[in-house]
Amino acid sequence: MRRNVVEIDEAKCDGCGECIPSCAEGAIELVGGKARLVSDVLCDGLGACLGECPRGALHVVEREAVDFDERAVASRRSAAPPAPRARLAVVADAAAPAPCPGAGARSLPARRPGAAGSGLSHWPVQLELVDPRAPWLAGADLLVAADCVPFAYPEFHRDFLSGRRVVVGCPKLDDVGAYVRKLAEMFRIAAPRSVTVVKMEVPCCGGIAAATREALRLSGRAVPYAESTVGVQGSRLS
Repeated sequence: MRRNVVEIDEAKCDGCGECIPSCAEGAIELVGGKARLVSDVLCDGLGACLGECPRGALHVVEREAVDFDERAVASRRSAAPPAPRARLAVVADAAAPAPCPGAGARSLPARRPGAAGSGLSHWPVQLELVDPRAPWLAGADLLVAADCVPFAYPEFHRDFLSGRRVVVGCPKLDDVGAYVRKLAEMFRIAAPRSVTVVKMEVPCCGGIAAATREALRLSGRAVPYAESTVGVQGSRLS
């Protein structure tokens, strides 16, 4: 049958991920740094995502496509993200060795007040590796950081990391849909006291903030939320 379906212009798409949270059906993902329509059955063709694209890469076309399937949407939205083996090993038995020794969860010694140095209080920090059940996340002030920020902003530890638990990721290179699912699980389980996002000024970095906002919505948690932006020349823009 012919019906309306969203089409994405790959040449215009810069992978910012702003369109993903606006698609309530979960029909769009970032693949290889570009937005992709996952499946025709997930797209209702109404175009709620169109106005979120700063590059104008999305539009609705009429073409041959299978029917929109609400059951497929419901199944996709309720699906839990796959758990890495290393993470399951940590949850099941804290003493059990993980396949990758460097991914083992652990707390780090607290820094003395006023002392210079790292403000990092736990390991790992990559969003893909952090267990939502990690004890340091429970009730914490959570920082969700784009992984370029600490390189660009010299006072990252003092201004953002101190007193917070951090997870980092790159929305340009990773799957923003997976970020949404992982963060939503984290918010539901850990019930953070607050959530702060710090991102770079480049358009693609907006995906990590968009994913965090959508994850908060899906989790049903009413959590204080703040957002900051860092310029590529090292200044704090907001």
